[in-house]
Amino acid sequence: MRIVFFCLLLCLPVMATAQDRQPSHCVALADATPGVTYLHKANWQNPVAADTIRLTYIDHAMFLLQTARGLNAVTDYVGYTAGVDLIPDVVTMNHAHGSHWTSAPDPAISHVLEGWQREHNLDLGEMLVRNVSTDIRSRFGGPVEEDGNSIFIFEVAGLCVGHLGHLHHEPDPAQYAAIGRLDVVMAAVDGGLSLDTPTMMKVLTRLRSSVVIPMHWFGRSSLNVFLDGMRGTFDIVEPDTSFVELSLTTLPGRPTIMVLNPAYYTPPLE
Repeated sequence: MRIVFFCLLLCLPVMATAQDRQPSHCVALADATPGVTYLHKANWQNPVAADTIRLTYIDHAMFLLQTARGLNAVTDYVGYTAGVDLIPDVVTMNHAHGSHWTSAPDPAISHVLEGWQREHNLDLGEMLVRNVSTDIRSRFGGPVEEDGNSIFIFEVAGLCVGHLGHLHHEPDPAQYAAIGRLDVVMAAVDGGLSLDTPTMMKVLTRLRSSVVIPMHWFGRSSLNVFLDGMRGTFDIVEPDTSFVELSLTTLPGRPTIMVLNPAYYTPPLE
């Protein structure tokens, strides 16, 4: 029996602790939990290199973040990723509009983080997920909902990756301080349904992230208005792909806007 038990232990996936996460320069509000271990499921698609994050733009404001140890996180999750039967480890949601959340997430998802009137500090060992709340205005001119949106921040592979959600106003000084340094930021550039273009440009210029990934654009016209306004301050690249892999050593030397093409998620080919 002892031999069988020992063999079973050898077959278990490698455990990770909070101390295993590569240190970042984010302003982390969550504390690590000493001595707690986390089970990481085996990765079923092409592996992500060590100390690297893969970001895939699925649709609208939904991105898939994948890590070297096989964690999968989906932002502004609407209940599916299309193309594959993927159960993410963690999903984040915002409810400014129905295209940013679902009322019935799959119960198999371990961590469902609602971005309205909730504070989150989730430590998964390899990845830490936290949020900074912002207000949202009513679609039909009603009262402002306090803390109705969240800027979710993922600390992973030594990087600080931020998703601004359905941002409706410029962050105030306290919110900027809580956000901290973002190496990568996903920002809505629709021109007014979320934040108007001049204000979004102001926000991104202040954050001065190494990589800005536009999202929530509904055609080249609104996207081009944003890109034209940011030329000179940021380099602009369009790699004609839906995903990018980033690490501390591959971040661009100048602030860069990277235009990814949204595509329903399918695993990279072997």
